Amino acid sequence: MDVHSSEVVDVPDEQHYVLHVDGRESGLAAYTMDGSTMTFTHTETDPERQGQGLGGALVQGALDDARSRGFGVVPQCPFVAHWISEHPAYADLVRS
Repeated sequence: MDVHSSEVVDVPDEQHYVLHVDGRESGLAAYTMDGSTMTFTHTETDPERQGQGLGGALVQGALDDARSRGFGVVPQCPFVAHWISEHPAYADLVRS
């Protein structure tokens, strides 16, 4: 599967990002907002597609969107925190 052809979409009314792959919802990253700080609380991906990089594609898309909007992030979700630790180019987004 090519996750590069995937799409990450913010659904602000439901406070989560959705990952679409092949026209199918394949993951979500839940967040809360406090001013210009986005706290990521939970991520999940389609269990049938685990190990295919979906979680990373979802987190990267969500963080890229947060950066483009000038938001800081709090990685409360362990997966998001780990992903950021593995991708130091995103560390500047982290707020305490």
